[in-house]
Amino acid sequence: MLCAAGRPLRLTTWLVVPFLFGGAVLGLTGLGGLLLGAPWSLALSSPVFGAGAAVGVVASGVVAWTAPWQRRWLRWSYPAAVLALGVVLDGVLLPLWVGALVGVPVAALLVGHYVTERRRTADLADAAFAGSC
Repeated sequence: MLCAAGRPLRLTTWLVVPFLFGGAVLGLTGLGGLLLGAPWSLALSSPVFGAGAAVGVVASGVVAWTAPWQRRWLRWSYPAAVLALGVVLDGVLLPLWVGALVGVPVAALLVGHYVTERRRTADLADAAFAGSC
């Protein structure tokens, strides 16, 4: 017997997923630049926004949509808007310390959330093997 081990993603959580991804990349890049003594600035990059939009598209399959129009319109237009924002902001320079200050806590938050969800999923899988599905 197969059981679903996950839960739907809330709409509000899905809306911040592309920016959390981009923030984590920005933070780790800024931290790496600080540790290696790179030049003082970090440029925002449209490929990072594009990757964040792709993560949003992939995650849209597990969102608990509250209205049918959201599945049709928001699911595709929001990641496209994130990508367009990335094209507009491409090349904007930020100090390395700003990237590290913003992004390192975001990366820690994402890792903590991953560990929590992984444990919860493992507990659900154990319960399914015990026959309480």
